[in-house]
Amino acid sequence: MSDRLKKTFENKNKKLVTFTTGGDPDLETSFQILKTIINNKIDIVEIGMPFSDPMADGPTIQESSTRSIENGTTIQDIFELVKKIRTLNNEIPVILMGYYNSIFNMGIKEFTSKCVQVGVDGLIIVDLQPEEDADLYVKTKENNIDLIRLITPTTNKERLKTILNNASGFLYYVTVTGITGQNSANLNELETSINLIRSESNLPIVAGFGIKNRKDVESISAFTDGVVVGSSIVNIIKDNISDKKNMLKKIDLFTQDLKKGAGS
Repeated sequence: MSDRLKKTFENKNKKLVTFTTGGDPDLETSFQILKTIINNKIDIVEIGMPFSDPMADGPTIQESSTRSIENGTTIQDIFELVKKIRTLNNEIPVILMGYYNSIFNMGIKEFTSKCVQVGVDGLIIVDLQPEEDADLYVKTKENNIDLIRLITPTTNKERLKTILNNASGFLYYVTVTGITGQNSANLNELETSINLIRSESNLPIVAGFGIKNRKDVESISAFTDGVVVGSSIVNIIKDNISDKKNMLKKIDLFTQDLKKGAGS
């Protein structure tokens, strides 16, 4: 586990992870949003690398990717964003989330080297199956970057064992079947699934997808080690495109409220 993630999970407090797409609505505002989130003592920031065909993402996050790409955001810009975060805060874990194409196009070696340079702690690569991750896994392991795995409600025990082989950092449990930002989780089913995963792995389990507000944070973090909130924040960005000041103010208040839901 990367040093920052290890330190973050050392205490048993519930972790709040926020997701925003890097460069949405533009690079400068994206940095201001991340700065606001970090100032509210969010535990981990997850930054989306914009991609033209984000298949696991619902309309909200797809649109944020489109906005970012239309503004010309590149992978290099995402690295610059992480670099700027590190000037503000060198303790908070930063996770990049995206699709394998972005990494493959840049070259695995160059991409992972750049991650080390700027201070990326982990990667969530949505479309990279465990059977095909050997090339990236070798480089992430060499560089102490965590390869964070997604587990879904349809993952059976045999499949879970395969997923866990190269997983590190924490496990990302997708609380609903389908895409981000849609339905809410069934709490009974969630608890059963989390218990099954705990019987197979000692890694922390963080739940995401369909977690929209403080109430969701409170109820779902009762079974998990943390939660991810993404679409609700991205919706604030979308609804306040023409008023950046109001956008930042609303994100500030919303993330403060979420943090209270996580119990700290």
